[in-house]
Amino acid sequence: MKRRLHNYTPWGKPFVLVLTCCWLLLSATARGQQKAQFTDAGSKAIGADEVLDLVFNGVAQSDGGLVLDAWVREPNGDRFLLRGFPNGGGTWLLRFSGKQPGTYGLTTVSSNPQWAGKTFEVQVREASNPLFRGEMSVDTENPKRFVFQDGSPAFPIAFELDWLFALDYGDPELPRTAPLLDTIRANGFNQVVMNVYAYDIGWKKDPELPERYNFSAPAFYPFGGTNEQPDFSSLNYAYFDHLDRVVEMLNAKGISAHLMIYVWNKKVSWPEMYSDADNRYFDHVIRRYQAYPNIIWDISKEALDYGRCDIPYIDERIGRVRDLDAYGRLVTVHDYEYCKVRPEMVDFISIQSWRSGLYHHMLEAAQIHADKPVVNIEHGGYEKGPYLNFQGSYTDPITCLARSYECLFAGVYASYYWQDTSWNAIVYDPWNLPEAEQPHWAYYKTMQELFREYPFQDLRPVDLKITTNGRQEDENTNTSGWALTNGAGTYLYYFEDRVEFSHLIVPEPDSGSVSLKWLNLLTGEYLPDEVRQWAGWMEVATPWGGAPTVLILESHE
Repeated sequence: MKRRLHNYTPWGKPFVLVLTCCWLLLSATARGQQKAQFTDAGSKAIGADEVLDLVFNGVAQSDGGLVLDAWVREPNGDRFLLRGFPNGGGTWLLRFSGKQPGTYGLTTVSSNPQWAGKTFEVQVREASNPLFRGEMSVDTENPKRFVFQDGSPAFPIAFELDWLFALDYGDPELPRTAPLLDTIRANGFNQVVMNVYAYDIGWKKDPELPERYNFSAPAFYPFGGTNEQPDFSSLNYAYFDHLDRVVEMLNAKGISAHLMIYVWNKKVSWPEMYSDADNRYFDHVIRRYQAYPNIIWDISKEALDYGRCDIPYIDERIGRVRDLDAYGRLVTVHDYEYCKVRPEMVDFISIQSWRSGLYHHMLEAAQIHADKPVVNIEHGGYEKGPYLNFQGSYTDPITCLARSYECLFAGVYASYYWQDTSWNAIVYDPWNLPEAEQPHWAYYKTMQELFREYPFQDLRPVDLKITTNGRQEDENTNTSGWALTNGAGTYLYYFEDRVEFSHLIVPEPDSGSVSLKWLNLLTGEYLPDEVRQWAGWMEVATPWGGAPTVLILESHE
């Protein structure tokens, strides 16, 4: 939730600031001429899950040249510089959130003496939203994994929704966005991959797509003018006001906003690289959204694929993020050609791989990048819907699910695409489709629940050797399927729908017996635990023909 501290407003000449909230006070000088005087009398209270806007009205320079930032003193005494940004109409914003409860002091820094040296306090209390876990970051104790700020494991399942910005443009209530996000969240997805802006697709559109679901070629644009006739000398602040509401709603619903700042193949008119207009846009995005705890930065979708930019440009953009983002949100690039040569520049590795033999490719990537989380952000599985969009290589829902599990059992995070929400077509009410045409999102609810009960944080992939001979070895835990283990007697085995039998090879537990529990990945059904005497070569038969399964083996006490 975003709170606005309204408003510092000009009244008469010279400027005088009138306050609509109680804790910044107006006084007069000895000459009788009124000027704005700020005090730290009183304080504002927000939750750790909230974002506060400090709104300055009557700023003579609304864009270019003016500096209006604030030094923030944290409860532990550390300081950081919070960058302000223009919002049009002579308005300037400082957008603040606090990572930890306590008292924060803010002191403005400005190139205009009228706005410099103003001090105030913000009390940050514990978050009240039960869905809020704080920002997602890399687990310093287990750098292959993500963790939330509250210390709980983070298991992101990302949902591609590139045109989310367009779904309810012009309606502040976001009436179609809210139920769609609720449904996504209820089915285990906790991250949305989205563009700041996209215009149109270059591939064939389904002529049967109803117009209400077609969000191609929007009339709005983040710059002045239109996408067809851009005016790069200014930004469209009304556009960003709308995007604020979308990011706020994601935050309120406990969903990360994986924000791709650029996209090159969606027919957007972009300014020249490194130009003042390019820098103005990029810097504005970072300044404007850094305070949101759910933000993840992604410089560009498929960054190096279209000849628009190069590695030095991405290096420079990441440098700008690191300089401007006082909160240190996660940074990645949707392009492995960049991440593999500049791994030190990103916080986690993003890979787009449609390859056959995906499990082995992802296992190799996880081993190469042993000090960072790895995400297959686009594995080529684009589940089909009633309207044909970009087809990729795999459209069957079970195949798409299988590819996500191949990533996970290789120790790599995965993402999800449905053709009718991922790009310009957004079927925002899929629950109204005939049942046979509805997406199989419930499969991912089962996935999220599985790795909540058996935290992904604690599991590592078993790098199975080529042969099944030489039974009692760490690299020989099963004869088919793939395995994760916590190294302390718990094993998860993933079996594709074509696997009928497997043999399990694990060290003998002290109790001499093991517990086996089957999970149907399509229905979410568990079979009751089966207790067996340990043997060095335990045969198991998958109980559901034609369904992918997970078998959990634990020592039986």
